[in-house]
Amino acid sequence: MPKSSSLILGVALAIGGFSAVAASAGQVNVGVNIGVPAPPPIVLPAPPRVVVVPNSPVSYAPSVDYNLFVYGGRYYSFHQGSWFYASRHSGPWTFIATERVPRPVIGVPVTYYKVPPGQAKKMANAPGAPTRGCPPGLAKQGRC
Repeated sequence: MPKSSSLILGVALAIGGFSAVAASAGQVNVGVNIGVPAPPPIVLPAPPRVVVVPNSPVSYAPSVDYNLFVYGGRYYSFHQGSWFYASRHSGPWTFIATERVPRPVIGVPVTYYKVPPGQAKKMANAPGAPTRGCPPGLAKQGRC
């Protein structure tokens, strides 16, 4: 075997061996969230008190600072323009496409939202609000 081939094989084995050792030690944590919105930071130690939305099978949590709805045994939250659901009040929260959110949840009147749809974006684009990594040119145009 030529020297260059054996060197490449040795480096590959060393890297592979290191990865296996690190993985077996439980120190490897890789997360990729390309295009997936961040879930709401809802942390509830106990199920919140919920109230039925009038003329609806959906309930909402008036004492929680987030958009939190309960329907069909699941919790739903509308957070920063995206929908999330969880099987328990404590999460974990999973992104769900708007077209997959049950119609009764989508149909909840805006008056039962803590942060109405579109309001979070308006607050983020308000003068003096942090741009969170948005390039200045796009921020001035209101595109971030």
